Amino acid sequence: MISFNNVSLIYPNSVKTIFENLTFTIDEGEMVLVIGATGSGKSSLLRLINGLVPHHTGGILAGDITVNGLSTTTTKPGGLAHLIGIVGQNPAHGFVTDTVEDELVFGMEALNFASEVMRKRVEEILDLLSLTHLRTRSISTLSGGEQQRVAIGSALVMHPKVLVLDEPTSALDPIAAEEVLSILHRLVHDLGLTVVISEHRLERVIGFADRIIAISSDGSAVIDLPEQILKDSPIAPPIVHLARALNLDSVGTSVREVRRMTTHLRDFTPLENIDREINEKIVVEVRKISHLYGGKTALRNISLDFRAGEITAIMGRNGAGKSTLFKSIVGYHSPSSGIVRVLGEDPIKLQGRVRLSRIGYIPQEPSDLLIHTSVAKECSASDRDNGLPEGATTEFLSRLLPTVSPDSHPRDLSEGQRLSLVLAIILCSAPDILIMDEPTRGLDYQAKSILVDTLISYARNLGKCVLLATHDVELVAEAADRVVFIADGDVVADGRTIDVLLSSPAFAPQVAKVMSPAPWLTVKQALKGISAATGEDSAQ
Repeated sequence: MISFNNVSLIYPNSVKTIFENLTFTIDEGEMVLVIGATGSGKSSLLRLINGLVPHHTGGILAGDITVNGLSTTTTKPGGLAHLIGIVGQNPAHGFVTDTVEDELVFGMEALNFASEVMRKRVEEILDLLSLTHLRTRSISTLSGGEQQRVAIGSALVMHPKVLVLDEPTSALDPIAAEEVLSILHRLVHDLGLTVVISEHRLERVIGFADRIIAISSDGSAVIDLPEQILKDSPIAPPIVHLARALNLDSVGTSVREVRRMTTHLRDFTPLENIDREINEKIVVEVRKISHLYGGKTALRNISLDFRAGEITAIMGRNGAGKSTLFKSIVGYHSPSSGIVRVLGEDPIKLQGRVRLSRIGYIPQEPSDLLIHTSVAKECSASDRDNGLPEGATTEFLSRLLPTVSPDSHPRDLSEGQRLSLVLAIILCSAPDILIMDEPTRGLDYQAKSILVDTLISYARNLGKCVLLATHDVELVAEAADRVVFIADGDVVADGRTIDVLLSSPAFAPQVAKVMSPAPWLTVKQALKGISAATGEDSAQ
């Protein structure tokens, strides 16, 4: 179905080749996962499939790419629209209409489908992706996860033979992600749909993939079965790292497999977790706030306190009210009722450098904060705005992302690279409260590990308050001291990370599922616990 033959790619003004002599074939009815480090070229590979690269981006392309017998060299993306559906890293950039139903219909109208066909397909997709209750909603009022489902629906409604998805679950809660991937898996098996997915959260998608394309930093790529690729790949989900550390017979691509191989390690009473000392200084007070969007209640009578030196994760399904809570704390809007205080002040009244020193906010779309034409200019502006010595932000960024070029335009960076740039800019102002909405979108495991270390150091060493709204349960397991769970605008759980995550099968991390009933959330905790309980080095 898809064939790459000696494909090489270099972008305009770039000194680095993205791909070198890439050759592989993807068969009809296959689900292939593309993995690689942040900025390695995964999105470029996906865009090569439908010709967006180089027809829309420019660049020099050598070799030949064919999809269902059509060459992307001679056929532009419009000529492949009936054959290939594509969902980009940021769905909002691809929307062309105002409401959900209009967006689903748009592509079919452009290709002059019969009205009865359009109606039938729209109803099918609304049911398939649980979008029926959103059909008349304005897309701009949807949460990031809801927008992602709409984008996937607008591609599926065209009944393409090939579906290309760039991080399709990055803004979805674990349950919604499982539903979407299960639907795609069913379409692959029942209808012969060919699916190519780029995804950083391998723990979600690895069990569905038939093969993996692993892209290296030198532009080469290897395609093979998941078990073969994950044997040695540094990019792997937590259960693979656990299986390697325990020297199990195979790496295991599912919780069920690894759980069967570790039965003998759960036959003991694990050690109790030791609580970390809690800082009593409250820096954010939320008192009985409610917020309405038109007639819809986003938050309902919520009261919470957030402390200095503590990392709190706000979790919940898409549309639960997490982003609305953060915008109330940041001062983007006043709640419909109730009060918010940041270090005793109304956040709406904070201005200028005082505001920068009190609140650092990274929204779901970090590129909204980038206004200059190069990475170097963004860093220089950050130095000036925060009264820092020249080069301070650049130095901080180089620790987070050593590979980024200072001459690059921020819009040319990958999602993960842009997030790292914004994080460097915000953290250099050392705000008392750091608020991040979906902070791991576009980040590979190594970049996420650096982020975790940065956040832990920021909270515990500097005594800052860190708030995260996220669906990434692995991030929460590694970094958070406390979890607040929101559902339909209400707080339904608030407690220690280990207590909240272990009480929810859907939101439990992979290691917790494998090692249950032992109360371990991460590979590091599991290895330490096994070693302490058995008196042996678990990795030997």
